[in-house]
Amino acid sequence: MPRHLIRIAIVSLLFVTLAVPVGAQTSPPSGALWTESSNSKVPADIARLNDHMNSLAEKLKPTLVQVRVRRTETQNDPEQPGTPEERRTSGSGVIIRSDGYLVTNEHVVNEAEKIQVKLADGRRFDGRLVGKDERVDLALVKIEATGLPVAALGDSNKLRIGEFVLALGQPFGLEQSVSFGIVSRKGAPLLVAAPGFDFIQTDATVNPGNSGGPLVNLDKGLLPQLASKGKVEWGWLGVGIADVGDEDFAKYQLKEPKGVLIRHVVAGQPADKGGLKADDVVLAVDGTQIDGMRDLQRIIASTPVGRSVKLAVMRGGKEQDIEVVVGPYQASTAATRPAQPPRRPEAPAPKGPPTPAPK
Repeated sequence: MPRHLIRIAIVSLLFVTLAVPVGAQTSPPSGALWTESSNSKVPADIARLNDHMNSLAEKLKPTLVQVRVRRTETQNDPEQPGTPEERRTSGSGVIIRSDGYLVTNEHVVNEAEKIQVKLADGRRFDGRLVGKDERVDLALVKIEATGLPVAALGDSNKLRIGEFVLALGQPFGLEQSVSFGIVSRKGAPLLVAAPGFDFIQTDATVNPGNSGGPLVNLDKGLLPQLASKGKVEWGWLGVGIADVGDEDFAKYQLKEPKGVLIRHVVAGQPADKGGLKADDVVLAVDGTQIDGMRDLQRIIASTPVGRSVKLAVMRGGKEQDIEVVVGPYQASTAATRPAQPPRRPEAPAPKGPPTPAPK
């Protein structure tokens, strides 16, 4: 028999073998296909923690909402330049008042043409943007509904690093989800520039669409401004600042490396008008000691615009008080050049015929 016919016969035999049904080769196993778990008990402490987490999640779930947003963006199409393209995104939110106020992230609802809010019970409402602030990524939305379940805001200052936390939301547009973790860090945000407020960092899983859900540092002092003004008016001095380091405090005749160094003063801004100068060191604001930049940023940012504050300043080895009226923060002036000392007038050019050039 030719070799190629032998190969064909062997291949055919393999196909016949593989085509035989599996069930025809072996008999089904007797008994159950799996082993039931034993009646081992969960340790009492773990059981209590599980029960508490489950109870907390079930209590908060009715307060969670899905925030659906529609935007119209300009598509960069070389064949059809300027073609509008509709884009839909979603995020999460949490109800804070029974008459339909809820909070979410600013980036979730920014530039939204339409906002739709889906409640945990499936009802849908049109949402109205009441106010937003980009610096802390916070937005307040209103829906026309009453009798809604609410999530009470806790005091984030009492939250400790290492405590157990839950992150709730609606990632990927799914139903409510809960992830578990701990508070990893409290302090200034890693990437976002915010005016001295502390943020909560957690290792609890946060997926796309979780934005706006609970486990955010919602400063209660900001919400009334969003409700009444539609924005937050941050206080502003108009200065460039730096911490006083261990190698610098003797240079500025300080007893210890505390306070905030004024590196430059922006012309025409509140600090300039109040008489603050470069190389001044701010030691206190209205009697409250300032240890570093974040202290000064937090106090000034949260001071109502138009209010006068007393700055205790070290200047040239002498401590003095300076009154400054806090102004409104303007992002466009943040990078403005510092105030410059007045230039001396140049001497007038001598009168008379010009001196002839030497030949």
